[in-house]
Amino acid sequence: MSVHNAVIYAAHLLVGALWTGSVLFAVAAVLPTARDGDVRPEPLAAVFGRLMTLSRVSAVVMLLTGGHMAAQLYTFETLAGSTRGHLVLAMTLLWLVMAGLVEVGNARMSDGLELKKVRSPAREAGRFYRGAGVVAILLLVDAGLLAANSAGLLPL
Repeated sequence: MSVHNAVIYAAHLLVGALWTGSVLFAVAAVLPTARDGDVRPEPLAAVFGRLMTLSRVSAVVMLLTGGHMAAQLYTFETLAGSTRGHLVLAMTLLWLVMAGLVEVGNARMSDGLELKKVRSPAREAGRFYRGAGVVAILLLVDAGLLAANSAGLLPL
């Protein structure tokens, strides 16, 4: 493997970990605090604004690095005709779904925060963020299966 490809793979993994971790942290720690009303609208808006920026940047980075990796490792036939290829395609779909759920959740959250509300926007946006959290877990499982296969621990 070339140094260039190693850097691409590392960037892909790091950004994916940061993105999924951020979504899971927002779901597990930030949203419950907001639903309880234990935070003011301004700091909450800043947190979710950063999550939105991270999500958008991550989506682009994941598309570029993942596209590069797929072009290096797969043909159309291997993507469409192998378990490993199906996992890669599923991962791509899951990233798009997570990005969409975070976008919708943030729109719902932002609308309420502009009105200086906290509890109701957290409840309204919560189902979208929780959905994104479930997708984040599925992405991590998918990535784990691909990594185990690459390490020779799981034949796919």
